[in-house]
Amino acid sequence: MLTTLAVVSAYLVSTVAAAHALLHKRDPRAALGWLVACLAMPGVGALLYLLFGMNRIRTRALSWQRSGKGLYPQQDGDTGGGNEFPAILHPPFATQNYQLLRQLSDNVCRRPLLAGNSVEALHNGEQAYPAMLEAIAAARHSIALATYIFDTDAVGRQFVAALTAAARRGVEVRVLVDGLGEMYSWPRVSRLFAATPVRLERFLPFTLRRRGIHFNLRSHRKVLVVDGSIGFTGGMNISRRHLSNGGGSDHVVDIHFRLAGPVVGQMQESFREEWHFACGETFSGRNYPPPLENGTSLCRAISAGPNEDYEKLVWITVGALNCARRRIGIMTPYFVPDRMLVSALNAAALRGVQVEIILPQRNNLFFVHAASRGACAELLAYGVRIYYQPPPFVHSKLLFMDEHYALVGSANVDPRSQRLNFEFNVEVYDEQLNHHLRHHFDATVAKSQPVTAAMLARRSLPLKLWDNFCRLFTPFL
Repeated sequence: MLTTLAVVSAYLVSTVAAAHALLHKRDPRAALGWLVACLAMPGVGALLYLLFGMNRIRTRALSWQRSGKGLYPQQDGDTGGGNEFPAILHPPFATQNYQLLRQLSDNVCRRPLLAGNSVEALHNGEQAYPAMLEAIAAARHSIALATYIFDTDAVGRQFVAALTAAARRGVEVRVLVDGLGEMYSWPRVSRLFAATPVRLERFLPFTLRRRGIHFNLRSHRKVLVVDGSIGFTGGMNISRRHLSNGGGSDHVVDIHFRLAGPVVGQMQESFREEWHFACGETFSGRNYPPPLENGTSLCRAISAGPNEDYEKLVWITVGALNCARRRIGIMTPYFVPDRMLVSALNAAALRGVQVEIILPQRNNLFFVHAASRGACAELLAYGVRIYYQPPPFVHSKLLFMDEHYALVGSANVDPRSQRLNFEFNVEVYDEQLNHHLRHHFDATVAKSQPVTAAMLARRSLPLKLWDNFCRLFTPFL
């Protein structure tokens, strides 16, 4: 009797889970995958869907909004305090393609485009970490740091010491580490901060208390804001691996960015939202607009995540591809494009736009590399150019369009970044930064191996089958 009841219960729960996936999954392939898993593995499939498939964050966010709490409470001055870029008079917007891209972002994003910023590219830990530590050492009021991984190696301990010293001289220091990312090193960074005045919180830690267990829905953001006036963001975690010299055999190549100007207020607003979500408290920090800079960058901070109304990064990337007139360059470590993005890439190439993608020759996630390789053949057939950059592993994430536009930050070009993770990116309209990124991109292409259709055709049949098998899991990678 008990066995029969258990079997019936398992089938009932799996049927409910399958119906939930059918109703709420936007990607039909993801819905089909979960439908099959739930019905083919009664009980087990439902449990897997509960752990990996359900987006309870969006449900909670909507509930909080209706109750008046809000996942992203507005604070006076955070969005730039009147420095919004109002009219399409600036040279980048003299052409229709930039106007259309800006119009898309205005409608998709909940923050305005701001003038009076400066943006500086910092290559690898050798350039990024000294600049970040210098800013921390000069902090007078507040420090907000959000990162996916905070290693406790020599580099991590430098940051622990600097942040602790700032807190002990009276600076309000808040550190937010992803609950999964914290587990990448031992001892965990929370132990190093335990006896210090630094306040550390974990984003969705693996606990049954309060919010339950979430294996997906990680915070992949990398944001440092000092005194509400200087900001850093990009692809770098806090780890010696980002040192190109002395980082060890597992070191990676990456780019970070130093920002100043009103957009830093948007960066701090993003941290405040995430901090409030993690612990229910308000980070005060500096609550007035950062001053205008002499820089010429027009910037907009983009907080993307499963709690948002739109899949912002997907739409903005597709928008940039559709608006490009001359050239698109994409550099990413993880490239698993869905059908919409593949179509946009092919369409841009067929319009005569020079579309180039740089990927690592060796990837640290073999199944992602296989799925990526499975998508390359179709792109090459329509004129997209793809290059494999030789080791060390390239962790850089950037997109540039024509001569003025760039999209930089923490997001990769894969469903995990575009739909599951909490990511932070910045749109930048700046001819000088675009030129710098194009120069870096071209220098990388010069030392990279072009991927050709003939090269992919020479793969063995088992390898082709493996690559396309991995592509079946594109909605989950």
